[in-house]
Amino acid sequence: MKTIDELLAEGVTGKRVFVRADLNVPLSGTTITDDGRIRAVQPTVEKLAAAGARVVVASHLGRPKGAPDPAFSLAPAAARLGELLGADVAFATDTVGESARATVAALTDGRVAVIENLRFNPGETSKDDAERGAFADRLAELADVYVGDGFGAVHRKHASVFDLPARLPHAAGDLIATEVGVLKKLTENVERPYAVVLGGSKVSDKLGVIDHLLERADRILIGGGMAYTFLKAQGHEVGSSLLQEDQIPAVLEYLKRAEEKGVEFVLPVDVVVCEQFPDLKAKAPTQHRTVPADAIPAGFMGLDNGPETNKLYASKLADAVTVFWNGPMGVFEHPDYAEGTRAVAQALVDSSGFSVVGGGDSAAAVRILGFDENAFGHISTGGGASLEYLEGKTLPGLAALED
Repeated sequence: MKTIDELLAEGVTGKRVFVRADLNVPLSGTTITDDGRIRAVQPTVEKLAAAGARVVVASHLGRPKGAPDPAFSLAPAAARLGELLGADVAFATDTVGESARATVAALTDGRVAVIENLRFNPGETSKDDAERGAFADRLAELADVYVGDGFGAVHRKHASVFDLPARLPHAAGDLIATEVGVLKKLTENVERPYAVVLGGSKVSDKLGVIDHLLERADRILIGGGMAYTFLKAQGHEVGSSLLQEDQIPAVLEYLKRAEEKGVEFVLPVDVVVCEQFPDLKAKAPTQHRTVPADAIPAGFMGLDNGPETNKLYASKLADAVTVFWNGPMGVFEHPDYAEGTRAVAQALVDSSGFSVVGGGDSAAAVRILGFDENAFGHISTGGGASLEYLEGKTLPGLAALED
């Protein structure tokens, strides 16, 4: 896999360099609530611009249905990138149309442009190879060189991720190089004890990674909505908590395998419950209480780890040399249910081991809860991509960058 430094050594002055970034930032209207992914690709864009490249940045945002939708425009991300670069960033109002062609043609050496949301074109995400390829052909007309730096999308077989690199000389950006280097620390010659914290809403989203980690981890700590399927599998009532009954057989198999392999599975011992799901916009105080994890009352739903669980999890992470965390411990967006997630983040900060926050909601939680990002070993920009890498899957966007 060619690095961006190797690409720069060959010379990029005057060349149109297509940077597939991940600018899929959360928005409240047109306001960016977390610009972490934009800041993550900033060094690659700056490096190319400083070398005289004409930089064309492209990304997806959200899940538009293959057609323009103002709610998913990349215009706010383009404006924020310009602020971070301290330079004007041109913005094309389409992907491969008249605006994109004119905007790219107007670039001069060292300048940057962003084209509109790639998913506004159905060819980006099409499962039909010919349709995807046709879109990739039109994107290729905008560039001389391709740099893949959108780690959050490398697990997708999309036109700009998988097909376009085959049509242009290509290299991996600094962000992808960093992400892959970190993930290798979690899969090759891992320093132990190796602890994994998994949260989020659904067990089904994590089955593959649990299966893979049972062969590698020393401890697996479970929280979030997925914990209630584990508790139910152990015979406990979970009230109206999130539950995937169809996953109970798989959970029981994992618990059995963990015991056989000596992998410690850690589940909540107490949880914070409420009769109703909280209003995440108003964030008004709720009528909540803490109960033992094996005694959730009927009609109540678990929404966070309780204080004893927080202490337990902190103790299980204290001596870990390597930690991977993916998924919040509760509904962290509401202050009444943020303490479990905060406790895990604090335990990683306090640990002397190498900690990796696996993107997605976990990365957002770290920022929303006010933690210093530099206090963690690494905060990934791709939750789904990180999980699939840890499952041992081949990621299309990484395979496409291999020479």
